[in-house]
Amino acid sequence: MKKILSIFLLLVSLLMSCNKFEELEKNPNKPVEVPPSLIFTNVLNGMVYYPWSAEQRWNQFWCSNYAYYDDQEYNWTTTYFNYSKLNDVKQMVAEAQRIGLPENNVYAALGKFFNAYYFVDMTMRLGDLPLTDALNGLDNITPAYDSQKEVFKQSLVWLEEANSDLQLLIDNSDNTLAGDFMLGNDLLKWQKVVNTYKLRVLISLSKKENDADLNVKQQFADVVGNPGKYPLMTSSDENLVFTFNNSTDKYPLNPDNYGFTATRNNMSATYLNTLADLRDPRTFIVAEPAPKKLEEGFTAQDYEAYVGASSGESLDDMSTKMLNGEYSAINKEKYYGTYTGEPAIQIGYIELCFNIAEAINLGWVSGNAEDFYKNGIQASWTFHGADVDADWATYYEQSTVAYKGDNANGLNQILTQKYLGFFQNSGWEAYYNYRRTGVPEFLTGVGTGNSGRIAIRWQYPSSERTTNIDNYNAALQSQFGSETDDINTEMWVIK
Repeated sequence: MKKILSIFLLLVSLLMSCNKFEELEKNPNKPVEVPPSLIFTNVLNGMVYYPWSAEQRWNQFWCSNYAYYDDQEYNWTTTYFNYSKLNDVKQMVAEAQRIGLPENNVYAALGKFFNAYYFVDMTMRLGDLPLTDALNGLDNITPAYDSQKEVFKQSLVWLEEANSDLQLLIDNSDNTLAGDFMLGNDLLKWQKVVNTYKLRVLISLSKKENDADLNVKQQFADVVGNPGKYPLMTSSDENLVFTFNNSTDKYPLNPDNYGFTATRNNMSATYLNTLADLRDPRTFIVAEPAPKKLEEGFTAQDYEAYVGASSGESLDDMSTKMLNGEYSAINKEKYYGTYTGEPAIQIGYIELCFNIAEAINLGWVSGNAEDFYKNGIQASWTFHGADVDADWATYYEQSTVAYKGDNANGLNQILTQKYLGFFQNSGWEAYYNYRRTGVPEFLTGVGTGNSGRIAIRWQYPSSERTTNIDNYNAALQSQFGSETDDINTEMWVIK
C-alpha cells in the first residue's frame, strides 16, 4: 500500500512539475497575442527599399569608388526569400480575426495586397517560387514550386480582390485600420496604391501581352478605363512613401557619415550623363560639377561641367579620376545636409504616369501618351525641387525631349524619362525596366564583373539546396533546362 501511495505521489509531483515548467517556459516579455495594427506597422517597414542602397548602384544611379565600401559588380550569388514577411501578413490577418473583426476587414484586404507585393518582389528576383504549398509551417517543409506565370496570375487575383474588398469597406465606412505611418490609415489612398501597383505588375508583363491566360492588355485597360471601380493616384501627394526622421530612421546619407563616404561615392554616367545630355535642370540638383571641368572654364551652370563615371570602370581608375576631379560627386549639401532628406517613394505617381504613357504607346489603351509623359517628367521635377514654371518651356522645346509620337522613338523617350524618374526610389524598378526593355543602355566593363554582363536574376537561397533539394532541382530544370542556378539565364517573365 505504501508503495502504491509513493508511486501516486510521484506521479502527482511530476504532473505539477510539468505544469510549472510550462508556466516557466512562457516568456513574459514576448506576448503571444498582439494587435493586428502592430504587425501591420512591421509589415510596412518590411516592404521599404531605401535610397543610396546597393539596389540603386545596380540601377546605375551612383557608384562607389572605394572597395572598402562597395563596388558595381553584378557577380550576384544568392538572395533572400520573403516568407518571414509573408508569415507576418498571415499573422496580421489572424490577429484581426482573433479580436472579432469581420471576415472582410481592413487587415485582410491589405493582406491580399501585401501577399501580391511580396510574392512579385521575390519572383522578379528569382523566377519560380513555392506559393501554393508555402507558409504551411511544419505541415510541409519541402514545398513544391509554382511557375513564375502562376505566381503572377495569383498575385493579380489578390490585387483584384484587395481592390474590391477595400471598396466595400469604404462604402460601409468600415475602417479600423491603425498603425499606418505611410498613408495615415486612409483606405482610399490604399486603394489607389493597390491599383497603381497593379499597373506596375501588368506593364512588367509586356512580353506576355498575347498570353490569353493572363489577358494583360485587357486587365490594364479595365483599370485605366474605369476610375470609379479602380481609382488611381492623381498626384504625388498620394505616393506610398517612407519618411525619414532625425532619430530612429535617419536618411541614409546624413551628417553622421559625411566624413566616411562623401568622397567615396560619385554619380554614374548612365544617370547623370543622360540628364546632362538632355539639359535637364535636375542635373544641378542631384550632383556637383566636376572640379576638373571648372578648371577648364566651365561653370556650375553649364551642363558640360557634370560628368558621371561608367559603372563598368575599374575601381582603381574611378578612384583615381575622382581624386583628380574628373567626375561629379553626389550633391553633398543636399544629400548629406540633413537627417531627413527626401521621402523614399515605394509606389508612386511618377511611375504611374510613365506606365500609362507606355501602355498608350503600345496600343493597349486609348489616350494621349504625351500628356502622361509630360506629367511624369513634371512630377519628377517637382519631387527634386526643379522649377517647372521657369524652365519647362525651354526644356520641352528640345527635339530630344519633345514627344516623338506613339512609335519606337516615343517609347524610347518614355522609358528613358521613366528611368530618370526612378532616381533613388522604388527599389529595383529601374533595373527591372532595363532588363525588360534595354532602356537605357546599362554600362559594363571590368568594374561590373560577371564577364561584362548585367546579371538577369539572383540564385535561390542556399537553404533550398539543403532542405528542399528535389523541388529546387525540379524548378531549375523546368525553367532553365538544367540544374544550374545561373544568374545569367532568362526567366519566363523576360523571354
